[in-house]
Amino acid sequence: MAEQFRSTEALIDALADVSFDRPPALVSNAHVTGLAVARALDAHDVPVIALDRPSDGGPGEGGPPGADGTRRHDGLAPPSDAVAFAGAVTYPLDDLDGFREDVEAVVDAIGREAVAFGCMDEWALAYARAEPEGVRLPFAGVDTLDDVLNKSELYATCEALGVPYPETYRLAETADAATGDPAPDATLDEAAEALGFPLVVKPELKREFEEAFGTNVLEVADPVEFAEAVAAAREEGIAVMAQKRVDIATGRDHSLASYVPPVGVEDALAVVGNAAVRYPQQFGTSCLVETADEPAIEARALAVLDDAGYHGISEAEFVYDDERGEFLLLDVNTRPWKWIGMPVAAGANLPMAAYAAVTDAEYESTGIDPTRWVYLRDYLALLAGDDAFWDRLSAADWRRLVAGDFEREGSLTTGVYRPSDPAPAAKLFETEFVDRDYYCAC
Repeated sequence: MAEQFRSTEALIDALADVSFDRPPALVSNAHVTGLAVARALDAHDVPVIALDRPSDGGPGEGGPPGADGTRRHDGLAPPSDAVAFAGAVTYPLDDLDGFREDVEAVVDAIGREAVAFGCMDEWALAYARAEPEGVRLPFAGVDTLDDVLNKSELYATCEALGVPYPETYRLAETADAATGDPAPDATLDEAAEALGFPLVVKPELKREFEEAFGTNVLEVADPVEFAEAVAAAREEGIAVMAQKRVDIATGRDHSLASYVPPVGVEDALAVVGNAAVRYPQQFGTSCLVETADEPAIEARALAVLDDAGYHGISEAEFVYDDERGEFLLLDVNTRPWKWIGMPVAAGANLPMAAYAAVTDAEYESTGIDPTRWVYLRDYLALLAGDDAFWDRLSAADWRRLVAGDFEREGSLTTGVYRPSDPAPAAKLFETEFVDRDYYCAC
């Protein structure tokens, strides 16, 4: 395991003293998703270096490194046995050039090329935009990423392909705020008349909106709230859209988890997952996900990825609209995500497939088995909460979880807790009961 989270300089010094017999993986960020990716790669003996921003602030933000070169980091990946080294790099949304320089210095210290895995939008886009020398990218270039991540482009693709999506209007008030697009779909009044209230305000590009507002979507109840939300977005220079509030069927959200190789979707490695339980239940993040047989979802998601020319790991998110009686495509995440450990456990090791595509390594799936994934922190909070919720796990599941037998038998895997790799769960307990929040839930 990485025994400490180092400053950039201390990480470079430590890497200069070791050698790697194959390209290491650079995994960013270093929390729940990064942990899952690290474990997936470590299962095939790929060395992992976790890179993230420190929790004690960066240059100019206070919190200098300790005398031993360590930084505070509240993420769960660094203490894992799957992570060989962990350290700080400049946060790309603060300084993309500084991020590039830090990563290139890390790769220079490694002494050979490395493979990058961006586990949130800003990190994936940063690796693609900065193009650090010596870093191999197992996913499409930045122009393709921008086309897929931009909701206007994504929904235009859905329209052309006949893939259902929520009724959505780009807004004149912010159309040129970030995109320079001179052809918005509607004014606020036009969008409100077409969609009715409540409606949803969401960004064309998600991560900057999350940084500014602490969420990736805003529900507004009336014209005043609508105008205020759009004005705030324009002030931040963020283009937003108005979207019909979907009457979502709870427990029927599905996603296609896939790796598409450069040769195209015909050779894609894919698993459909049903987010059977979220925390909070209506609009929270996934805490129980199960494999599902939904060939139409797989076909529609792969058609969108194919049309965009995207290759790499992705999650295409669908919700079921009770009113329309069909699945609607909401979003495509062109990177690993929180429950990527589910397809890995099911037999589709997407990170390893991506790594093998850009190195001399080999990987081939032996088939997909029915699998469930649970994030126990949120699942237990749901069970302990005031809202009515029936436990979806059996007595046998709980016995296997407590005994640790789930790692060897059964169809259940977990997001963090693993007795064979206990340090991340121990750190979660440590950080859960102190008065500070980690900056990201993924």
